[in-house]
Amino acid sequence: MSIVSPTEARANTLTLSLQPINPVASLRDQAYAMLRQAIADADIYQTREEIRLDERVLSEALGVSRTPIREAMTLLEQEGFLRMVPRRGIYVVRKTKREIVEMIQMWAALESMAARLATKRASDEEIRSLRHMFDNFRDTTPAEHIQEYSDANIAFHQAIVQLSKSQVIMEAIKNIFIHVRAIRRMTISQSDRASRSIVDHLGIIEALEQRDTELAEKLVRQHSLDLADHVEAHCEFLD
Repeated sequence: MSIVSPTEARANTLTLSLQPINPVASLRDQAYAMLRQAIADADIYQTREEIRLDERVLSEALGVSRTPIREAMTLLEQEGFLRMVPRRGIYVVRKTKREIVEMIQMWAALESMAARLATKRASDEEIRSLRHMFDNFRDTTPAEHIQEYSDANIAFHQAIVQLSKSQVIMEAIKNIFIHVRAIRRMTISQSDRASRSIVDHLGIIEALEQRDTELAEKLVRQHSLDLADHVEAHCEFLD
């Protein structure tokens, strides 16, 4: 169901996957969780045009009144995902190229520390499970199944953060994840990045398996910094 008002001249159409929410728990909290996840799953960088949300359409999609919708959107605005413009409406926040590059650099710092901690805290089985994320690409190239590889790529980076078993890192990284994930999806098919990405991933896994703390931290950091450099050089659509 579209959540964009057709009367907004410069608003772009964006479809979010939403279902009616369970009335047992807090309506505001459920609306917040569903809207946040829907925005995370949507391709918010598919166009340069502004993306406007429509309270009425959201209310119908979630099966609740506008009050919990407004309360949820206030929380999302405070977290930097939405912005409210007086007399115009509510818009999904998209970052500039400079902001995206800085977010990826922050991600590099946090994920590399997560990798460092993973060498000390994750079990052998947990680290070994990282290899299985790429089982479907052993006899083929990532470019042949780019969407599936993109999903595996994102899951891989999430897994490294989780293997750190640091709640602080997981909390710190979650608000930049939406934007970094969107950019990873958009750039994975550019400049043969998918093939180079899987080579990097296997090197990272080997460093983790060997409990080589310094190498794992270095490889993870450089992998994300390479993405930042790519965005800086090639992602003109963010300007």
